[in-house]
This record gives sequence, C-alpha cells and structure tokens, in this order.
Amino acid sequence: MSKVFKVAAVQVAPAFLDLSKGVEKAIGLIEEAAAQDVKLIVFPEVWLPGYPYYVWLDSPAWSTKFVVPYFENSVEAGGAEDQALAKAARDNNIQISMGVSERDGSSLYIAQWHYDENGEIIKRRRKLKPTHVERTVYGEGDGSDLAVKDTSLGRIGQLSCWEHGQPLSKYAMYAQNEQIHCAAWPNYSLYRDIAYALGPEANIAVTRTYALEGSCFVISACAIVSKEMQEIICEDDAKKEAMLGLGGGFAKIFGPDGRSIGNVIDENEEGLVIAEIDLNMITISKAVADPAGHYSRPDVTRLLLNSKPQRPVMQFDETSGLVFETPSEDDIGVETQSE
Repeated sequence: MSKVFKVAAVQVAPAFLDLSKGVEKAIGLIEEAAAQDVKLIVFPEVWLPGYPYYVWLDSPAWSTKFVVPYFENSVEAGGAEDQALAKAARDNNIQISMGVSERDGSSLYIAQWHYDENGEIIKRRRKLKPTHVERTVYGEGDGSDLAVKDTSLGRIGQLSCWEHGQPLSKYAMYAQNEQIHCAAWPNYSLYRDIAYALGPEANIAVTRTYALEGSCFVISACAIVSKEMQEIICEDDAKKEAMLGLGGGFAKIFGPDGRSIGNVIDENEEGLVIAEIDLNMITISKAVADPAGHYSRPDVTRLLLNSKPQRPVMQFDETSGLVFETPSEDDIGVETQSE
C-alpha cells in the first residue's frame, strides 16, 4: 500500500438525461485525472444521468413527464455503461467512485459504485434514506451499505449528500477504520436564497466535520448546474431565478485535521480538485482522538449496526424447513453485529 498519492474530486456538470454522453464525459475526466497521476477519482451524487431537481420545483403531477426519460437513462449493474466505466478504470490504472441513479428491476436507487484499478467492483452501495422529495424517485438502501472496504490505496468508504448529517451512520463508518471517504453531493444551487441548510456554507461544514470527526481524508465531489440542464428542467424564469440557479459547484478535499487541501475552483468553473494525500496524517490525528478507539466510551454509549442485506423475498426450503435468501455479491463476507 502506497501511503502518499493523489486523489481528485469532480466539479463538472452532468450530461443530464443523456446516459451515453454522460459516460463519454466521465471517461474523459477519468483520463484527465490519470494523466496527472491521480489514483482515485470521485464523482458527484447520481452524476449519471444527473440529479432530478425537477422533484423540488413543482408538483408530483408536473414532474411525471421526467419519469420515463430519467428511468431509461439510469444505469444497470452489468450493463454496457457499467462495463465501460470498469474498462476506463482498468485502462487508466485508477480507482473510481461513481455516483449513479441505479436501475434495478422497476426501481431506482441513489447509488455509488466503487471500481478498483483493475476494473473490478469493490462495492455497490445505495443511499439508506433518500431525502424529502427524493423519496418520490428512489428506493432505500440497508445496513450493508454502511461499508468500508480494503483496497490497494487503503480503507475506503462512501456516503451521499445528507447521509453526512446522520450521526449514527457516520459513526458506523468511523468504527470500520475508514481512511479515505468518498462524499457525493449533487450541487449547492437549489433554493439557495431561501434554504440555508441546502447551501454551500452548511454542507461544506458538514463535510469538513466528517473529516475531523473520523480523522480521515474526505474527497467531496459536487456538480455544477449548467445552462443546458437548467433549460431542460425549468420551464419558466421564476424557477430559474428563485429555485435552481446556475453554478453551485463546491468540490473540496479535506485532511484528517479538517484542513482544506488541493486547488480551489470557482463555483461556476468546471474541473478537478486534486490533492496529494499522506495516510500517515491519519495516525497523527488519531493519536489525539480515535472516535471508535481509545477516545470512545462503550460503557456509556454504543451503536447497534445491522449490516445484513435486507431482501423483499425469502425462500422456503421444504426439505430442511429453513428460510433463506439467495446471496448477492454484497452478502459475501458480511457479518451481522448484535447485542
């Protein structure tokens, strides 16, 4: 394991509702990062095929016109787009954390897919609880999605958007000795003048706090709202001016001491935030305060984590009388913790 290497956070507008163009754009960014010797690149929340801002802008009835195109441009595990991303990771010797709208059967999920440098899947995770009106679009994940995985770069985990404001979910990640965290945010332009909690100040603070609390590196990807995307979603100027402004990109990389590292990009500018990280900094930070180690008090407070995948159908074996589930790729090696 190399302890010093470069990582990158993406701050680029998605190709909204154009999956093929989005994958092509992603591969270009992957190649750009690899050319600068980046070993891990992190993309924003549901960057493929873009965040469904339309659910925040009007009634559910009005937004139904987006249901079919959004579903058809979402990504299936094992599909052509998945294979293209795996090939890009392999060809460029780079790990990828990609934010996708995952299509599984007739349901969609806010997902993050982590590819290793050989193009193999390390983890496919889903957001545990879509936020507010996101629940009109997406289903939920389960405890198996609070996972930190061993990789050639270190122990890496992923969360999306306001999962970074869930104290118990964060602690479940810290307790797995997370070293590098992939934070996927959609954008900070929505309701910017009327909802402070959705804006850059609050959410950058939450992301920085994650790095400081967990004593880990946080790579925070954040997309931009482009003019093209705004024109597709907003049917009048009132929506553009009051609800979904342009820009809003605030990609950041934070060290385990909470410090912002790497280059700074203007919120309206597209590009990569790149920083060199040194995993030895984690050892120094955790010598002071290891949140799930020497700085914890399990005799006072403890977290109960059910990390077993939950399935809607259980199979009954008539011969043995046992109820069982058909294991998925994420079931392998999962342990269930209980008190």
